[in-house]
Amino acid sequence: MVRLRKFVFPLLLLSVCGMSCKQETAVTKIAFGSCGHQSDPQPVLAIAAEQNPDAFIFLGDNIYGDTDNMDTLRNKYERLGAKPEYRQLAAATKIFATWDDHDFGRNDAGKYYPFKKESKEIFMEFFKEPANSDRRKHDGIYKAEYLQEGDKIIQLILLDVRSFRSDLLLFDKENKELQARYFYPLDYQPHTVPDSTLLGDDQWKWLEEELKKPADLRLICSGSQFGIEFNGYEAWANFPLEQKRMLELIKSTKANGVLFLSGDVHYAEISRLETDGLYPIYDITSSGITSTWSFATPNKNRIEGPVMDNHFGLLTIEWEKDPVIRMEIIDKNKNNRIEYTINKSQIQFK
Repeated sequence: MVRLRKFVFPLLLLSVCGMSCKQETAVTKIAFGSCGHQSDPQPVLAIAAEQNPDAFIFLGDNIYGDTDNMDTLRNKYERLGAKPEYRQLAAATKIFATWDDHDFGRNDAGKYYPFKKESKEIFMEFFKEPANSDRRKHDGIYKAEYLQEGDKIIQLILLDVRSFRSDLLLFDKENKELQARYFYPLDYQPHTVPDSTLLGDDQWKWLEEELKKPADLRLICSGSQFGIEFNGYEAWANFPLEQKRMLELIKSTKANGVLFLSGDVHYAEISRLETDGLYPIYDITSSGITSTWSFATPNKNRIEGPVMDNHFGLLTIEWEKDPVIRMEIIDKNKNNRIEYTINKSQIQFK
């Protein structure tokens, strides 16, 4: 359990005796981002550090390894670690991380990547995973962390969407009807067979137990977007049975306060996924520490964005009676590009 340093907002109230008194509201800040190339300047990390967050979460593509040579992979992590912006961030706050394909080892790779164990060791070495960590005792890098602000607990669920993922299903180019709905060529199509998986059996069992544990807010961190509609690229929507399984698991465990944080796509957006019997599931995508993309894919679940410039994400939680959760995207010029606020009561079972 990581106990957080105290942030407070002063609120002046008039007491019954006519005197002015101060009431304090505890505040937690969590910054996050993904898709940073180790060869490029990373000013958004320095800007994130200036926000004085309680934690920063790297959501994958933390480097662009794209190699089967583990010396090359390690060297690319070292180049990230030598950057002054990264050092500033690491000195300012606690860092947590998961990975996506490029730091895993290959573009769009899954469970058949032959060097995933070696890559895991380099990942854990760079992010200073403790020697006695449970993360070292199982395959993959999934892990839960807990942040505590007074009596409030934030659960960080760091998923591994690479080590166990089935091969992607290549798009059938004969499916001209589906292709006609999009203005770009589709790479993949959804799996429809029950034995296809994104997380694998062991990670699913672990996740069920984690969601049963008490927490005031749960941040499920995924290298791939969870809340978007199918777009022909990588996402949970390529594994619709796994996406449904996640939603059903949140229902069956009665896990309140779930938010998804995701990366991968080289832009920012907020998606809201509605499903029967469950509160709205928000997915805040921050994917652009250094990377950009020329367009945003169609997404009927998008409620904010896209932001196509380099940026990072910021969650601010004001621990009032009904906690206020502010979702922000801040760009490389320190402009606030997205600000969307909900109360915790909006993401819990009635």
